[in-house]
Amino acid sequence: MSRRNLLVQAASGAAVAAAAGLGEGMAAEAESGPGPGQLKGRIRQSVCRWCYGRIPLEKLAEESARMGIKGMDLVGKDEWPVLKKYGLICTMVPSHGIGKGFNRKENHDECVAVVSKAIEAAAEALFPNVICFSGNRGGMADDVGAENCAIGLKKVAGLAEQKKVTLCLELLNSKEHRDYMCDRTAWGVEVCKKVGSERVKLLYDIYHMQRMEGDIINTIRQNIQYIGHFHTAGNPGRGEMDENQELNYPAIMRAIADAKFDGYVGQEFIPKRDPLKSLAEAVRLCDV
Repeated sequence: MSRRNLLVQAASGAAVAAAAGLGEGMAAEAESGPGPGQLKGRIRQSVCRWCYGRIPLEKLAEESARMGIKGMDLVGKDEWPVLKKYGLICTMVPSHGIGKGFNRKENHDECVAVVSKAIEAAAEALFPNVICFSGNRGGMADDVGAENCAIGLKKVAGLAEQKKVTLCLELLNSKEHRDYMCDRTAWGVEVCKKVGSERVKLLYDIYHMQRMEGDIINTIRQNIQYIGHFHTAGNPGRGEMDENQELNYPAIMRAIADAKFDGYVGQEFIPKRDPLKSLAEAVRLCDV
């Protein structure tokens, strides 16, 4: 199952499933993974459920908690009790789908209804964030889409402020998510400025923005006030953040920590090796 389909199904409480490779192990040191007491804790980490769909949620939650991970992204409401059992939170509550978003006024009623329901559920559970999307261009000019997004997001910003839940508009690359409008940091920041709410920010996906624009650390430093959440993955390939890819994740994490970011960094890479060992290694790598 793709992440695109997951978002729709998770929002309605359906079970999550996704492809994640189960393969050879890594170094013995990474096998057991770090524990909560072993982490520096400058970066609060979460993990995206959809990347680990072949692992039962109970197992993933137990292992994640043992590694020092604080929460899990994109988990449907019906599975939240499993997270709570292991002291985890849903760090990014799903809502509407990627392609049909706030950049078209005709979508506003539907998106507002779904997002409002997600905000209410997140607030009741004391979860911090709800994801949302711009939608695809479909020939629309970017400035028109930005204005439409702002108009739509203003309709739910008040509820988000009241409930102390942050709406996170996700930045995605439009090479894989073809025609997606919110594919540049500057565009997303402009939408946030137009809305003018401390509860409407960006989900800055490091992998996606490396593919679109690069200059990751400078961009984060310059726009940290508009970022509510991060996602990780190695580029190219969206796999592990190891020596086979181009992003310097320890340096990126230090920049995030030094900026006093108090949100979450979600591990959203697709494991090419043993998933739990790869996750443990990523947690260590990002614990700067």
